[in-house]
Amino acid sequence: MELFPSRTITLYLARLFITRILGVLIMLVLVLQTLDLLSESGTILAHQGNGEAQIWQYVGLRMPQLVARFLPYSVLLATLFTFFPLNQNSEIIAMRAAGLSALQILAPLLITAVGVSAFSFLFNETVVTGSTATLKAWQGVNYGRIEQASGVRSNVYIADGRNILYAETLTGSGAGAHMQDVTWYERDDKGMITRRIESPSASYAAPGWRFDHPQSFDAATTALTELAAPVVVGRGITPRQVDISAVDADGLNIFQLARAIRALHASGRRTAELDGKWWHKVSSPLSAMLMPLLGGVAAFGLARSGQLFVRAVAGMALGFAYFVIDNLALAVGNFGGYPPIIAAWAPFLLFLLVGETVLIRTEE
Repeated sequence: MELFPSRTITLYLARLFITRILGVLIMLVLVLQTLDLLSESGTILAHQGNGEAQIWQYVGLRMPQLVARFLPYSVLLATLFTFFPLNQNSEIIAMRAAGLSALQILAPLLITAVGVSAFSFLFNETVVTGSTATLKAWQGVNYGRIEQASGVRSNVYIADGRNILYAETLTGSGAGAHMQDVTWYERDDKGMITRRIESPSASYAAPGWRFDHPQSFDAATTALTELAAPVVVGRGITPRQVDISAVDADGLNIFQLARAIRALHASGRRTAELDGKWWHKVSSPLSAMLMPLLGGVAAFGLARSGQLFVRAVAGMALGFAYFVIDNLALAVGNFGGYPPIIAAWAPFLLFLLVGETVLIRTEE
C-alpha cells in the first residue's frame, strides 16, 4: 500500500535517473551548441571588431536556451537508458517478484522528474528569459554593440490607421524611446503602398516621430528623393503604443508577461497568442514530469520475449509525439483555433491519460 519501494531501491533508481539525465543533457547541449556555433560564427565575426570574446558571449547567451529546450528530451532519453538495462538484466523482474507494483517502480523517477520540472520553471523564468532578450537584441543589430540595460527590441511594427511604422531596433521606452533603421509606409484605401520614407534613426517628437536624414521613395513615379529636413510621421502613435507593440513573450518572465497582457487588454488589443504563451510557461516545464510515465513502457515485459527493443521504441515514440502535438496545439491556439488555456494544457492532459492507461494495462 506504500507509494515508494524501500529506501535503498528508491535512492538507487533516483541516482541512476539523475546521472543519466545529466549525461544526456550535457551530450545534447554540447553537440547542438557546436553545430549552432558553426553556422552562426561567420555572422558574428563579420561585424567589425568582433572576435573570440564575442564568440564566447554568444555561447553564454545561447546555451541556456538549448538547456531549457532539450531538458525534457533528456528526461525522456534518460528514462529509456535507465529502464532498458534494468529490464535486460532482470532487475525489474526481481522488483516485481518482490511484490512491487509498476507504480512503485516508477515512483522514484516521477518524483525526480517533478524536481526537474520545478528546476526547469525557475531556470526558464530567471535565466532563459534574460539571455533570450539579450540575444535577440544583439542579433537585431547584427551582433554589433548594444547597451545591456537599454532594453533593446527588434522588428517593431506599429499601425497608424492605414499606415505602418517599422523599426528594426528599438531602444528605451516611453518618450525616451529611440528607433534605428526605421521605415514609414503610407498606404491607400486598398492597402497598397504609395510612399515609403526611410531613416537611420527616429525619436519621439510629441506628437509623432521625427525621422533624421530621411529619404523618400514614391511608388507611382519610382523616384528616390533625399529630403533636406527631418520629417515627422505617425502623429497618432504614442510612446505607450510603441511599448506594448514590442512585447516578446520569450524575453519576459511570467510576471512581466502578465503585466504586458493586462496593458494590451486595456488598449483593446488581441492577446490570444500571448495568453497561450503565458499558460505554456507553466505547462511546458511540467512536460519533464510526463517523460518517465511515457517512457516507462520500456521497463515492463520480459526481456526474453524479444519485445524489449520494441517497447523502448514505443516509449520514445510516445515522448516525441507529445512534443509534436504540444507545438501543433500552441500554433493552432495562436491562430485562434483553440482557447489559449486549451492549447497550452490539452496535450499535457491527453498524454497524462495515455501514460496512465499504459501503466494500468501493464499492471493488469
